[in-house]
Amino acid sequence: MTITFSDEQNQIEVTDKISAAIRAALEAAQAELGVPACLNLLFTDNEGIRELNREFRNIDRATDVLSFPAYELPALLTECFDEIEAEYVEGELFLGDIAISMERAQAQAAEYGHSLIREAAFLALHGTLHLMGYDHMTSGEEAVMTKKQEALLQSVNIGREMDGI
Repeated sequence: MTITFSDEQNQIEVTDKISAAIRAALEAAQAELGVPACLNLLFTDNEGIRELNREFRNIDRATDVLSFPAYELPALLTECFDEIEAEYVEGELFLGDIAISMERAQAQAAEYGHSLIREAAFLALHGTLHLMGYDHMTSGEEAVMTKKQEALLQSVNIGREMDGI
C-alpha cells in the first residue's frame, strides 16, 4: 500500500516505529481488499483536527481520527468495484484521506495503558476501514468493525505485546 504521510504538528515525534506499525497494519487491510491501494495520512494536533471536524462535519471539537473516503461504499469494497468509477493513482486504487490527532493519540495511549505505536496504528487502521466502507453507527456494525480491527492488528503483531514500547 502506498501511504503518503504528512506531518503538520510538531508536538509529538512520528518515529520510524510508528510509521512502520501503521504501514504494517494498513498493508494487512489492503491484503483483505485484494487490490493495490493508496491513501493520504495527515498527522495533526488537536486544533488542526478540530478545524477539519468543524469544516467538514460541522462539529466544533477535536477528535482522534477523521476519514474522508473517496467513495461512498458498502463494507467489502471488492464486491462493488464494477459499480463505481474508481480513481487510480499509478495503478493503485485511491481510497481517500485520513487525519490523526497525535496529541489525542498520545492521551488515549496513556488512558488505555498501551503504547503510542499501537494507538497510532489502531487509529490509522480504523480510518482505513472507514475508507473501505466499514462503519460503527449501529452496535452490529461496531461489532464487525471492532473485530476486524483487532484481527488485523493481531495479524501483524500490533497488539498488547507492544505495550511499553
